[in-house]
Amino acid sequence: MTDLSLIRNFCIIAHIDHGKSTLADRILEKTGAVAPGDMRAQYLDQMDLERERGITIKATAVRIVYRARNGLAYHCNLIDTPGHVDFSYEVSRSLAACEGALLVVDATQGVQAQTLANTYMALEHDLELIPVINKVDLAAARPDDACRELEDVIGIDASGAILCSAKTGLGVEEILEAVVARVRPPRTPADGILRALIFDSTFDPYRGVVLFCVVRSGVIAAGDQIVLMAGNARYEVAEVGVFAPEMRPSAALGPGEVGYLIAGIKDIRAVRVGDTVTHAQRRAPEPLKGYREVKPVVFAGVYPVDADAYDNLRDAVEKLKLNDASFLCEPESSQALGFGFRCGFLGLLHMEIVQERLEREFGASLITTFPNVVYRVRTTDGAEERVDNPARMPDAAAIELVEEPIVEVTVLTPAQYLGNVIPLCQGKRGTQKSLAFPHQNHAMLVYTMPLAEILIDFHDRLKAVSQGYASFNYEPCGYAPADIVKLDILINGEPVDALSVLVHSDNAASRGRQMVERLKENIPRHQFKIPLQAAIGGKIIARETINAFRKDVIAKCYGGDITRKRKLLEKQKAGKKRMKQVGQVTVPQKAFLAVLKTDI
Repeated sequence: MTDLSLIRNFCIIAHIDHGKSTLADRILEKTGAVAPGDMRAQYLDQMDLERERGITIKATAVRIVYRARNGLAYHCNLIDTPGHVDFSYEVSRSLAACEGALLVVDATQGVQAQTLANTYMALEHDLELIPVINKVDLAAARPDDACRELEDVIGIDASGAILCSAKTGLGVEEILEAVVARVRPPRTPADGILRALIFDSTFDPYRGVVLFCVVRSGVIAAGDQIVLMAGNARYEVAEVGVFAPEMRPSAALGPGEVGYLIAGIKDIRAVRVGDTVTHAQRRAPEPLKGYREVKPVVFAGVYPVDADAYDNLRDAVEKLKLNDASFLCEPESSQALGFGFRCGFLGLLHMEIVQERLEREFGASLITTFPNVVYRVRTTDGAEERVDNPARMPDAAAIELVEEPIVEVTVLTPAQYLGNVIPLCQGKRGTQKSLAFPHQNHAMLVYTMPLAEILIDFHDRLKAVSQGYASFNYEPCGYAPADIVKLDILINGEPVDALSVLVHSDNAASRGRQMVERLKENIPRHQFKIPLQAAIGGKIIARETINAFRKDVIAKCYGGDITRKRKLLEKQKAGKKRMKQVGQVTVPQKAFLAVLKTDI
């Protein structure tokens, strides 16, 4: 075991694309954690999805050994964190396992929205912040301005900021020296009782659940009898180890160390992030303080394309929940789509990533319904309900008040694009709270606006109107009354529950038109005419019609009396009318996919 005074636990936090993963690569190279022949870009980004998109999705821990200038060998546990707002829960869990953080700022872009959010999160966890100005080798770099923004916008002392280039390796040694000098060793109770906090987990089909944990006190080794305190489940440890950066077995994990343990846990539901591991014979008197409860902001239904694949989807969802603590789900059913799950996400990117992981890692073929936020509905009898699914929306006559979630949006933009950003925020039903200029060329806007308005295209449009320079972050700030209506889609006069959505009344007509137009393009023609309607209650607000196939019944009539042709046409007309009354419309899966596809 390592001397506690020589352990340093730290993470890298920053806005997206400010160079966290590249800096982690240089640190791995500098400390020799990865052999030169094995090194690759974004080494700690293990998923193909992360490499393709160039973003970090999962926080990844690695143990490195750094021999400092004072001659001592320090054992450092580094955690590379995501930068996108949808994965902020990964960042918060990483911060709880650390005593320090490298705050990376791009020298060409300065302080951005997530820089601000992650800094405040780190300060809440009482971490030692080490400012790092990255990309100083670029011609457009302005490190002095970036330092001033750190002091003016965030309010932290930037006099000790380290200038570096994650691309060339400049300043990496200075960063490591600052970590061992300024980050304190882990604090641990002196009683020697085992307390290990689970901060992540994954599933191995041969060895069961693999727990990733940080040991707060005590020692854990193979052969120990342990208890997961939340469910009081007892297991025997088969293996413990560290991340170097691949999983490497070790004799034991001691206080302050970050590693993994395998105990033959086959029941996925027995494990949850934030639980405490302790010895069965000598239990901790109380569990460690876990993580704040995750609160999804976007809900959508996830269904298998083939109804027979529901069992496979259920297994895939349970395994993914183990590896993504911010993903919540519960079973639900739909008349049109069969059995599936109602899933909660932290944002649209999170929803898209979960869908892709289910398809790639578990081979699932999915239909995802249109995303909704959680509305609060008060009915005329005084009851209050939380509605995240259009199917659960009470009848319009029974609704007294609907409230929608409101968020406080902070937008950082170069001052020259202010004239484009303000109309965009106002067009999203935003109310301006403040406008400040923390730096002469940068503006900081704070708006309150409905969460539903920023979900679909706000990020894309903000980047478009600011030529890619503006960034934003949001925080929930309560609920406000809103004119929310349930938009139903009727096919041949019958409502299809899977296509219902909750929208603001101002957007209902355009959304209804869009949906029936997509349906018309994707539903094949039948032997009878099919009306497609968008309705709010009993009011039709949009309609399209799929015309019927028409067989030429008079092709065999050559001349003769016109009454014979009329008789055949009337007979055909009566047959089509009768078929329309009893005929079932076949809606192909591609029609559902086309209508429910969100234009992210």
